[in-house]
Amino acid sequence: MVNRRLWLQAAAAVWPFSKVGLAAKKPAGVYAQLGIRPLVNFQGTMTTLGASKMVPEVHEAMAEASRDYVYLEEVQEKVGARIAELCGTEAAMVTSGCAGAIALGTYACLTGEDNVKVRQLPDLTGMKTEVVIQKRHRNGYDHAVRTAGVKIVEVETKEQLANALTPQVAMMYYLGGTSHDYEWETPIPLGSCLELTKKAGVPVLVDAANMLPSWPNIPKLAKQGVDLIALSGGKHIRGPQSSGLLAGPKNLIKAAWMNSSPHSDSQGRGMKVNREEMIGFLVALERYVKLDFDALDRECERQAAFLMSEFKKLGLDVDKAPFDRTRRVHRVQVRWDEAKRGLTTRQAEQALKDGEPRIVCLRAKKQGLEFTVFMNEPGDEKLLARRMKEIFAKA
Repeated sequence: MVNRRLWLQAAAAVWPFSKVGLAAKKPAGVYAQLGIRPLVNFQGTMTTLGASKMVPEVHEAMAEASRDYVYLEEVQEKVGARIAELCGTEAAMVTSGCAGAIALGTYACLTGEDNVKVRQLPDLTGMKTEVVIQKRHRNGYDHAVRTAGVKIVEVETKEQLANALTPQVAMMYYLGGTSHDYEWETPIPLGSCLELTKKAGVPVLVDAANMLPSWPNIPKLAKQGVDLIALSGGKHIRGPQSSGLLAGPKNLIKAAWMNSSPHSDSQGRGMKVNREEMIGFLVALERYVKLDFDALDRECERQAAFLMSEFKKLGLDVDKAPFDRTRRVHRVQVRWDEAKRGLTTRQAEQALKDGEPRIVCLRAKKQGLEFTVFMNEPGDEKLLARRMKEIFAKA
């Protein structure tokens, strides 16, 4: 076996950003060398911020996986089989995020296992051409559906859905969870959708990106009869940010794989997932399903309660936003009289971004700031409380 120290020294010699290379040349981290200051994240699992932090065992597994050549199809097959067990489905595959899963699921419903149709996309000549979506479920991420070239058919009632399920419909997209829309309700519940789509022979894909935590939400979808489940791997699961999963029946997962990388003549060729990401996602998921979600929620609740107490000491109006429709996410909102304080919402937000440490949050719907307490490190809440005290004392 290669001596680990020698291997690391060799890596440092060719890659100056390696851990050993940094230690030998400069104590500052890779971001500091580039003039970038890291953030303390009170926005939540935003892709623009990196979504989440991978856990150490995922880093280690990905590094190990990168050291050997393997047949990618074998990795996908074995990893997918284990993911399917955890999801309660026949099959599964690792994708390029949840958006990649949605796109590949749509392609699979259009082409099936027909290689001619796979190569033909997005030309839908001779194929089905429509995907049904509830109007209330339209969102920016359904662009992943539209990459197939399909026409989106919007419905608002159960009767409209029944009439829309014509022979031209390849799939129904269903938005499983939402964020920051506390009064959100779905006009046609999932059960009613499945009742109609099963009769029409139309598969339903559920975008479950915002249905975690906790993990039991996902196998429950499979038990309900959902055909395809799309999920992000780089948020609460804390796998590679660019990973996701698509789970469902064997025929549709095989079709999705045919439509994806590494198959060169396919619409999904650019949605590449490498061996490290497949292994990293599986390691993260194996860890995730065993977590004590109640304990995680108690920690978030503790941090939120601390912040509320500290903010009240500053004379701010404090409350908590309602939980999301499908999960518990603790969000603390603060407001103040901007004229009396001599400080606007925008100025307070900018002061948090510019200070040390650099802290990011969201603006509340009307006025003030909103702090999402979700996957924060213990102690982050103390840093935020200190910075808010400094900002409002100065104002």
